[in-house]
Amino acid sequence: MNQGMKVTVFGRVQGVSFRAYTCRKAQALGLKGTVTNLADGSVEVLAFGAQTMLVELLDWLHTGSPFARVEHLEHADIAFEDHSEFKIG
Repeated sequence: MNQGMKVTVFGRVQGVSFRAYTCRKAQALGLKGTVTNLADGSVEVLAFGAQTMLVELLDWLHTGSPFARVEHLEHADIAFEDHSEFKIG
């Protein structure tokens, strides 16, 4: 059963290829959705797919790209939305 999650990632996550690494990881997991920089310096991830793959992405987001410094995450389950791919927003 497909599900959705919204994750806001705080720390040094802009300007360090965080979105590109997140996009590649999500695509490798077969997830759909978007990763977007927010005006406050955080990054928002909307991901949709199998629960096991969402959990794996969530675990990965605690570290993110090699150049990032993740301070904390805010996570919420959301209703499934149909997306054709995972992309950078």
